[in-house]
Amino acid sequence: MAETIDELTVSYTDDGIETVQELDKAILSRGAWTTILFRYRDWDRAKEAYGPEKYSIRRYQKRNGQYQQQSKFNISSRAQAQTLITALQQWVDEG
Repeated sequence: MAETIDELTVSYTDDGIETVQELDKAILSRGAWTTILFRYRDWDRAKEAYGPEKYSIRRYQKRNGQYQQQSKFNISSRAQAQTLITALQQWVDEG
């Protein structure tokens, strides 16, 4: 469990292989409730290579000094990410 926001990660290692490789993260909000956007890629065991970039928005709550994941939304492709960016940009420009 992570005690600080900087320690929060999506990286995961299984049998000595980093099966989820974190490429970057952007902290969207800080505090007892923290939201982070991660850029990552998964290890494809069959191809023995990392797959395409993916993105995940994760929400954490700090309880008893530890951050615990409460929810997540995975953006599974560049196309889906671009659609999200386009919609948000349009809404922000209208507002």
